Amino acid sequence: MVVTIVASLPSFLLASSVSHASSTSSLFFTRLRPSAGLRLSFAVAPLCSRRAKFMAHSIASANLGLTQPANVEHPKIAFAAKEVDVGEWKGDMLAVGVTEKDMTKDENSKFENSILKKIDGLLGGLLAEASSEEDFTGKSGQSTVLRLPGLGSKRVGLIGLGQPVSSPAAFRGLGESVAAAAKTAQANSVAVVLASSEGLSNESKLGIASAIASGTVLGIHEDNRYKSESESKSKSKKPQLKSVDILGLGTGPELEKKLKYAEDVSSAVVFGRELVNSPANVLTPAALAAEASKIASSYSDVLSANILTAEQCKELKMGSYLGVAAASDNPPHFIHLCYKPPSGPIKAKLALVGKGLTFDSGGYNIKTGPGCSIDVMKIDMGGSAAVLGAAKALGQIKPPGVEVHFIVASCENMISGTGMRPGDILTASNGKTIEVNNTDAEGRLTLADALVYACNQGVDKIVDLATLTGACIVALGPSIAGIFTPSDELAKEVFEASEISGEKFWRMPLEESYWETMKSGVADMVNTGGRQGGAITAALFLKQFVDEKVQWMHIDLAGPVWNEKKRVATGFGVSTLVEWVLKNSS
Repeated sequence: MVVTIVASLPSFLLASSVSHASSTSSLFFTRLRPSAGLRLSFAVAPLCSRRAKFMAHSIASANLGLTQPANVEHPKIAFAAKEVDVGEWKGDMLAVGVTEKDMTKDENSKFENSILKKIDGLLGGLLAEASSEEDFTGKSGQSTVLRLPGLGSKRVGLIGLGQPVSSPAAFRGLGESVAAAAKTAQANSVAVVLASSEGLSNESKLGIASAIASGTVLGIHEDNRYKSESESKSKSKKPQLKSVDILGLGTGPELEKKLKYAEDVSSAVVFGRELVNSPANVLTPAALAAEASKIASSYSDVLSANILTAEQCKELKMGSYLGVAAASDNPPHFIHLCYKPPSGPIKAKLALVGKGLTFDSGGYNIKTGPGCSIDVMKIDMGGSAAVLGAAKALGQIKPPGVEVHFIVASCENMISGTGMRPGDILTASNGKTIEVNNTDAEGRLTLADALVYACNQGVDKIVDLATLTGACIVALGPSIAGIFTPSDELAKEVFEASEISGEKFWRMPLEESYWETMKSGVADMVNTGGRQGGAITAALFLKQFVDEKVQWMHIDLAGPVWNEKKRVATGFGVSTLVEWVLKNSS
């Protein structure tokens, strides 16, 4: 039996493009099996009479609130490694990284540490005296900047490192503290030296210098693109940090290369931060796709871009992804960048898959009540920001021997008459059916088709990143991302990468028995399994869409992607992804 339904478009559909409207109809087709003997064909009333209204609405939607980010140039810092005596270095501020042990004084209240003793001698004992008066003990987070005559530098700053440290995170923190002190002192030129650098291996010195440089770039960054012109100009008129000399950690081409690498990765982290900071009325799926295309065109010698429309996604049977996208006036954009080295054989094929919800209202299971965080749901594309940030960095670094696919199924999760409803059944591109028991568990639905697509690229390993569950924040807090993988080898690789990046991860269990809560009476699975173990069941859901031959890891970065205290994005994930790709490079 064939039933033909002819209908005029309701008002909520006027803002959808023709291709988008056709993609939404596939949502309904997934609910019927051909064997049912019933076929529905939909005919839509002509659009010609409404074209003017449609175009006007589209233009308004594209620039909701008339907000455009300003073109703000980030300060360019020149880093250099030098072997210069601390007393002879000339510039605005000499910053000394000190541990609590370095601050030890003898019975005459004189420093025992050789660097501090030397500086204090040149200052006639004023540094020791001032540090006591300021109650500076070298604890982590402490800093003091003093203007004292007697050195080549105008000021000397003491930056606390706490206990003797060796982690990249601590030295990146030193760089951030140096940046903060430089802002306060309005310093153009800074030198950084460790009070204790004896006995460090060459590899350690390279890592420390790189971490300090990274921290300085990230610490100096302020996102002023959405502030009024007068506010931005008042900030830009202040003296800005232009040069940083790193003293006492060696010199030479190897170190200079490491500092350049730190700059490349840090600029990519800043890029990721600014993507997440951008509001949803500016960073639509189309805008995110445009940013991805811009990366590919900037590094066209190694990167290519393929942006799939809703119609193309429909041809690939991405019913799960299109189901989420169906309610929004902003059509979905499926992003696929591919990195190939400029020369040489390819020994490893990798995929980085990022969740790309540019806004998540929750759908019909709308986010409501205290703690729902609907006001910051622009951050729901934090996984895609990490993936695209990594693409930008790798385009600059150009590692050999590795092919990398960057995949983002970008869309919005909104509410309208065309949207998916609780109880609907979606069909993913691998043929598996999903009963939607919660429209606010949408990220995994978009990732399902993205993971199938990634497997079809013939990759050996996949890492997906997503702001997927509040449950992971409850389990690990705001600073640590959860890792889920059946592969011990892949877990080891990523943890080794994170030791260099300084980002924090914790491996979580993939408890297969919890899959019982994900079973549906009418489909292959439901999309949520209740509150208990929510981060685990979400990972188990994603596992259903990954080829068994492919090594796969899911990273839930819902916590560390956002700094709630400062109300800004962190750029989390970019550094670790770049390090992981380099580990797989020849």
